[in-house]
Amino acid sequence: MRDDTALRATGASETLDAETLRRIDAWWRAANYLSVGQIYLLDNPLLREPLTLDHVKPRLLGHWGTTPGLNFVYAHLNRAIRARDLDMIFVAGPGHGGPALVANTYLEGSYSELYPNVGRDAEGMRRLFRQFSFPGGIPSHAAPETPGSIHEGGELGYALAHAFGAVFDHPGLIACCVVGDGEAETGPAAAAWHSNKFLDPANDGAVLPILHLNGYKIANPAVLARIDGASLVKLFEGYGYRPYLVEGDEPAAMHQRMAATLDAVLDDIHAIRLAARERGARGLPRWPMIVLRTPKGWTGPKRVDGLKVEGSWRSHQVPLAELAAKPEHLRMLEEWMRSYRPEELFDEHGALRPELAALAPAGARRMGANPHANGGLLLEDLDLPDFRDYAVAVPRPGQTQAEATRVLGALLRDVMKRNAARRNFRVFGPDETASNRLDALFEATDRTWMAERLDDDDHLAPDGRVMEILSEHTCQGWLEGYLLSGRHGLFSCYEAFIHIVDSMFNQHAKWLKVSKNIPWRRPVASLNYLLTSHVWRQDHNGFSHQDPGFIDHVVNKKADIIRVYLPPDANTLLCVADRCLRSRDLVNVIVAGKQSQPQWLSMDAAVKHCSAGIGIWAWASNDQGVEPDVVMACAGDVPTIETLAAVDLLRQHMPQLKIRVVNVVDLMTLQPREEHPHGLPDREFDAMFPVDTPVIFAYHGYPWLIHRLAYRRHNHDHLHVRGYKEEGTTTTPFDMAVRNDLDRFHLAGDVLDRLPGLGGRIGHVKQVLRDRLTEHREYIVAHGRDMPDISGWQWPY
Repeated sequence: MRDDTALRATGASETLDAETLRRIDAWWRAANYLSVGQIYLLDNPLLREPLTLDHVKPRLLGHWGTTPGLNFVYAHLNRAIRARDLDMIFVAGPGHGGPALVANTYLEGSYSELYPNVGRDAEGMRRLFRQFSFPGGIPSHAAPETPGSIHEGGELGYALAHAFGAVFDHPGLIACCVVGDGEAETGPAAAAWHSNKFLDPANDGAVLPILHLNGYKIANPAVLARIDGASLVKLFEGYGYRPYLVEGDEPAAMHQRMAATLDAVLDDIHAIRLAARERGARGLPRWPMIVLRTPKGWTGPKRVDGLKVEGSWRSHQVPLAELAAKPEHLRMLEEWMRSYRPEELFDEHGALRPELAALAPAGARRMGANPHANGGLLLEDLDLPDFRDYAVAVPRPGQTQAEATRVLGALLRDVMKRNAARRNFRVFGPDETASNRLDALFEATDRTWMAERLDDDDHLAPDGRVMEILSEHTCQGWLEGYLLSGRHGLFSCYEAFIHIVDSMFNQHAKWLKVSKNIPWRRPVASLNYLLTSHVWRQDHNGFSHQDPGFIDHVVNKKADIIRVYLPPDANTLLCVADRCLRSRDLVNVIVAGKQSQPQWLSMDAAVKHCSAGIGIWAWASNDQGVEPDVVMACAGDVPTIETLAAVDLLRQHMPQLKIRVVNVVDLMTLQPREEHPHGLPDREFDAMFPVDTPVIFAYHGYPWLIHRLAYRRHNHDHLHVRGYKEEGTTTTPFDMAVRNDLDRFHLAGDVLDRLPGLGGRIGHVKQVLRDRLTEHREYIVAHGRDMPDISGWQWPY
């Protein structure tokens, strides 16, 4: 690093004695050897015969460039863990260096304990090599199959947030997080560096970030590797860190530097903890970090076909890729692997030599066996209050008003209180807890905050349990790390802006899907989203805040992973929230409004309704004992209001119509049981939606999703769906519904249009509906608010 002012650990030459240096270097060579073997070999794992093409995989897949650096760090962490009895996990931001984590967990023994068929001998090594990036084997990244991993690292940017999330409320834990210099260019990573302002050394663990500058990404230089050292140091000092530099390419010298630096930063972490826990020091400490600069593809081929490889972008994936076409490449591969001197590392049976195996920590101190990286082992049930105790009294449907999320806030407040001693529940969100009417939480806790506080700041404290930073990426990453290390949480967000974490949701859903099929991965608490300030009540913020499409995105994932709930009122929201907080290995999406709205169901009725997920509201229907002329279905709080108001209109003007009202709270009941475990069997669905009866469905989101979910149902041809169709602006609440044809007048007209047997009798009624829409438009332009009979409408029956 040129012109740097980063701290360099002193006494490097004395840190490791000659024997310890020899063993650490041997471990590193063994890990590098196993990593190359995973990328290249099918057979001949110990090179006991000359390498031939028959020993090599026909398709070479994997990433070498970052791997030796990860192996280097892992080897040195092992020494530190043993010397200090540390409780530590390893988070590999460059997860494409998957061979490194597999290699090191194999060397330490945790891999073979979980996968006994991959033993610690020559045959086990052959299987280890063969399975990597091979059909029927394991992925190329640090996937759920990898012991000790909570972060796959396929999509870059989230490693730091995951690491911090894992150490919140785990005061003894240290998460060593390697951030690749490519990942460091991502927006989520840039925000996550600020996580140190939310880490309480008195009650939380510690994160040791290691920025790995190997200089290159796939084909381009890394930005942070090309700025001068002084600027880089200032950058991380500005973030609030104390950067240490480890730089070089000569192994012996680098081992000494790394050992000395690790000792120094771990001393710093210990001192910060001691000051907070024993001397009551408060305020924001300056946590240490390491800037590690090594060549990309370190110890690999220096040049291939006359072109630089080690220390170049060319080492990113497979440095020798044309083994069949170029015999010279096969020879170079054998020389490369033999350069690690495997005969010194493994005995005649292929097992790691005992003096090297002794470098690994013991038992659960091995990073591949640490229970924090298999959080289900540590998971305790939340102590939940009885949600019925928070019920809104509903003596008659629609006669009571309440703010659903404010009611939920009282429940969450008491969840926080009842689990305060266990410290295993947090609420996350991007500066929206109060806005989303969850401010009852602040009767039980504060917002987490370690930075400067001013006199008029509201509910900020180092030990607060509401995590707010205006980065949805960081909130999501913290929560994922918190869940995967064995705790519970809730992410509250404006509906439109949860799209910011679309791809993070993707990755977590994929992780859960794979984990469910890995016997040793224990179930973890579900990822719970509360989406509010939703599309139909963002009339004041306008078009930019109006987007219900996250649901569409979510339902693409596996049916046994995702759940979507649209509670129509406060009591159903309480029921749904209780279910979600008790669930495991799911992603639960709850969409609920925060504004004062009519309440429809008593708590007893809400429990029955939510248990089924869908149901006929007999009190709103008049088809008892006969087949309905029309089914009016609804999903979502505003669609429910507009549906019931439409029913009222029709009963006033066409009292002879037999109308059935069906409300959907669990969206996945619309799918057949064969498609989703919550799906209604066809017989029950047909009883609720008679096959030849028109269905007018008012839906919270984009209407085509309902068609997609119900396309296999027998009555799909008679299904007509209204929902959001991307018509929005700053306007009145009711006008949002009108603009998207979801309002009561359009819904009532839809019914009349689909009942041709009514003949000319509907003409006058349709004129009334058109006139009311005209009145609406004229009124809001003149008065700037909805008509009183619209905003004040009540269910009259």
